[in-house]
Amino acid sequence: MGARRGGGAEARVAAPAPQQTLAYGSDPLQALDLWVPQDAKRAPLVLFVHGGGWKRGSKSNAVGRAMPGHMLEQGYAFASIDYRLVPAATVEQQAADVAAALAYLLKQADTLGIDRSRVVLTGHSAGAHLVALVGTDERYLKAAGLSFADIDGVMPNDGAAYDVSTQIAGAGPMMKRTYEQAFGTDPARHKALSPLTHAAAPNAPAFLLIHVQRADGVAQNKALAEALRRAGTKVEVGSFPGEGLRGHAEINRKLGEPDYPATPVMDAWLKTVLG
Repeated sequence: MGARRGGGAEARVAAPAPQQTLAYGSDPLQALDLWVPQDAKRAPLVLFVHGGGWKRGSKSNAVGRAMPGHMLEQGYAFASIDYRLVPAATVEQQAADVAAALAYLLKQADTLGIDRSRVVLTGHSAGAHLVALVGTDERYLKAAGLSFADIDGVMPNDGAAYDVSTQIAGAGPMMKRTYEQAFGTDPARHKALSPLTHAAAPNAPAFLLIHVQRADGVAQNKALAEALRRAGTKVEVGSFPGEGLRGHAEINRKLGEPDYPATPVMDAWLKTVLG
């Protein structure tokens, strides 16, 4: 995402440099940037997963500029991860990477100044899908030696692939190619990679689904919220201004800025789930 233009407070927002860049696996893309509040010994962890259609994006250019600094101000540790990308990797491997990155950080929690008992996963776009999948299908966490008990909450940010088959069916030609490159054409695989499929089973304890006004995103967030509620999972939904791809990019770029409408909603939810 390019540099911002114009004046005002928005132009002054800049992310602090990561305090550490760590490898959680042997692939060059299995890496993460970490920020921890100064002198923290047990800071709650917010782990962010970037978007990019499962095939592009990175930990450095996909996270909103305001988020690292805002998380530090709130007393939270913040990690932004890279993960292996389609077509060299599968979506299943990407979800495994999310779980592996979390397991890596929690294993070193005492050394890093992280409280392993207070953890939230968040992600934007494709990253929203991945954290929702990890938060509803426990197999990925279990493969990394974790469980839903290791996560306090999940905050998917403007995702729209929670029901993969429905999303593909309604997509235009360009996005349909992106979805089919990521998910293939097998309905059984679509179902297995849909958070909506798994929401009826045990889930992470709490969800905050935030989204702008994209028709597919609105419908997909509503369907996932309803499925989570039917399962008895605590879920809140935040619906914010913003149209189309511009709004989709804006909620990632501006989240964490104090005057952006989604920021106080996120802050209140994080305070509730992280204490």
